[in-house]
Amino acid sequence: MDASTLSRIGLAGLAVMGQNLALNIAEKGFPISVYNRTISKVDETLHRAQSEGPFPLTGQYSPRDFVLSIQRPRSIIILVKAGNPVDLTISALTEFMEPGDTIIDGGNEWYQNTERRIQEVGEKGILYLGMGVSGGEEGARHGPSLMPGGSLEAYNNIESVLKSVAAQVDDGPCVTYIGEGGSGNFVKMVHNGIEYGDMQLISEAYDVLKNVGGLSNGELAEIFEEWNRGELESFLIEITSDIFKVKDDLADGDLVDKILDKTGMKGTGKWTVQQAAELSVAAPTIAASLDCRYLSGLKEERESAAEILEKAGLKEEVGGVKSEIDKKRLIDDVRQALYASKICSYTQGMNLLRAKSVEKGWDLNFGELARIWKGGCIIRAVFLDRIKKAYLRNPNLASLVVDPEFAREMVQRQAAWRRVVGLAISAGISTPGMCASLAYFDTYRRARLPANLVQAQRDLFGAHTYERTDRPGAFHTEWTKLARKSSAGAIN
Repeated sequence: MDASTLSRIGLAGLAVMGQNLALNIAEKGFPISVYNRTISKVDETLHRAQSEGPFPLTGQYSPRDFVLSIQRPRSIIILVKAGNPVDLTISALTEFMEPGDTIIDGGNEWYQNTERRIQEVGEKGILYLGMGVSGGEEGARHGPSLMPGGSLEAYNNIESVLKSVAAQVDDGPCVTYIGEGGSGNFVKMVHNGIEYGDMQLISEAYDVLKNVGGLSNGELAEIFEEWNRGELESFLIEITSDIFKVKDDLADGDLVDKILDKTGMKGTGKWTVQQAAELSVAAPTIAASLDCRYLSGLKEERESAAEILEKAGLKEEVGGVKSEIDKKRLIDDVRQALYASKICSYTQGMNLLRAKSVEKGWDLNFGELARIWKGGCIIRAVFLDRIKKAYLRNPNLASLVVDPEFAREMVQRQAAWRRVVGLAISAGISTPGMCASLAYFDTYRRARLPANLVQAQRDLFGAHTYERTDRPGAFHTEWTKLARKSSAGAIN
């Protein structure tokens, strides 16, 4: 092909995300070739490029024609289902690729699969990036947050493209080179874990306001809209307000009330909690959000339990609490509790990223991660700018909770936080995310914990030894023998 007709970049995999990202790239002026095994998807994308543009997008109908239509060194984004479909796509494309070409996997892939593929294609001289893409179909079309990790040379080859198509915020495009290996996929995974926590905390705020405060969906829409003009300003708060405004077009009432209370998931939250456990990093808010999704799936069991426990004498306490409630104060308390809980959730995510960065030698820049999450992605929020500044002040910050600004805010909000959690417990409303965040805060802030007793127990039944507060070394005590001797002496 004539070099002047070759595309700047290619994209294989034309489901909704792939189509939208391809159109985004083309709209920014980068000629792009697209390919999909299902021919109709190629035609559909071509039609959209003409109707929404026209944009410089060409469709190809075979792996060979697709690869050969891209200028060297070739950069090809693949957006197919994670796992085996990625391997099959790589196999089909690399047959026609050359040393120096690049594959960019934009799916939610397990980071170790990316590291395996880096090695495999590297043997053919092909470069590889595992790139997290956040923002859903809207973000893909108009500006996502992008998290590419792997070959720095590969990133440099397409940096201009990625910076153009990413979401744009006041301090630059929402993309940065994350680091080596599977770091981009790992960062996206933790991003999704934080997203799980965020969504759970918002749902708990809704539950308390609705079932303890007695607020209507109309009132909730106004409250979340107001919150979105302050410290809680974020994509998730914004869309929550919108959800409460939608009427059901199939029946009377609001649509949100007709939705079955069973939450779906795709695995990244589970991976996040598993990694936290493997790295010995406390992530209770994220773990609580995952547990709630599991419990939500037990719809029939929960309905049965509700009936059995009611017959056993369990009474709802909500009615009594509701009659005594100061709505204005409750709304403000819930706002503060939600904000403080969110700080703990983000803290847990950042601490997990730090632990993995140390283990893998990725040298992650946490301030830069907070910056690229400010736009395009699901967890975008105004307070991410303050997280960025916290890490600029101290790149080795042990926890957001001890950053001077966040520490002051946590202290200011803890009274409201405790009131909300206590009120919810007394009303029988579960707030596992807020409770987990508060317990995390209370555990982390205490200079001395009851872990001394746990260590004594471990030493008693397993001779695991313990350390002392007043002298160095490992110690073991014959606890049972000494206790019985002490008891015998007391009797005598």
